Amino acid sequence: MNPSRQSVPMDKGVPRFEHGSRVPGWDTPADLDKDPATIPGVDGTPSVPVPVELRAEIEAHMALYPETRSATLPALEAAQRVHGWCSPEAIEQVACVMRLTPADLAAVATFYDMLDTEPVGRHSVYVCTNISCSLCGADALLAAIEDAVGEAADGKAEFNVRSFECLGACDIAPMASVDGVYVGPLSIEDVPALLDDVREGRPVLPDKQLAKRVCADAEANG
Repeated sequence: MNPSRQSVPMDKGVPRFEHGSRVPGWDTPADLDKDPATIPGVDGTPSVPVPVELRAEIEAHMALYPETRSATLPALEAAQRVHGWCSPEAIEQVACVMRLTPADLAAVATFYDMLDTEPVGRHSVYVCTNISCSLCGADALLAAIEDAVGEAADGKAEFNVRSFECLGACDIAPMASVDGVYVGPLSIEDVPALLDDVREGRPVLPDKQLAKRVCADAEANG
């Protein structure tokens, strides 16, 4: 027998990161008596009202692929943008347009980190905590942002603050993605201005945006 296998205790639970390395419900057995999944608006099932612009965006994504199911990720991302998260209603709407079951889409939404299946703040602040950023103070930066958001009355509804395994911008460590905009290097002193910029709808820390950095390729930051 492989010696390494002997060292793994069989009675131990699945190891998890603090934020949870497994999706809730991963250990819940399937309900074999449940009715078969249906597609909204197909085979006599009620159709679901879908916002016109959301439907148009999903159909545009579907048109890019020979197999329309391949548009699942951008379709869910579009629905999340409209609803703020991949709510049951959002998933039903995508299912109706794509002619898939909601279960098909829920399986995808619960797998990917950047799709939220629970309500979150409407502005995302992802702080990279991988090795380069962590060595440059990302953990303290994340704690400072969480503390600042937690002190505000509307903090939890306004901001979705979380650590992120890697955002791929080690040259500006420690850094964060704020509503998709990369900013860095960041210090704890930058936190109040970062949050104020978001609240006021201003460009976030414009002098520290990755897109504003000088680059040899003139089109790289386009």
